[in-house]
Amino acid sequence: MLNFFIAMGLIFSLMLAWIVIQQFARHYAAKHPEFGAMKEEGLGCGKNCGCKNNICEQ
Repeated sequence: MLNFFIAMGLIFSLMLAWIVIQQFARHYAAKHPEFGAMKEEGLGCGKNCGCKNNICEQ
């Protein structure tokens, strides 16, 4: 049972850490627009659509 609680705590901690990292990256990108917009995972051309001239066609 102890292993279960350790695993649940570890998974929760990792998910919380990922949210904090994403928020930090968004904040950093907002403060430094010279580096461009933050690239969100799964967004943009090349994932689930045909891409021509940087325009996503479904």
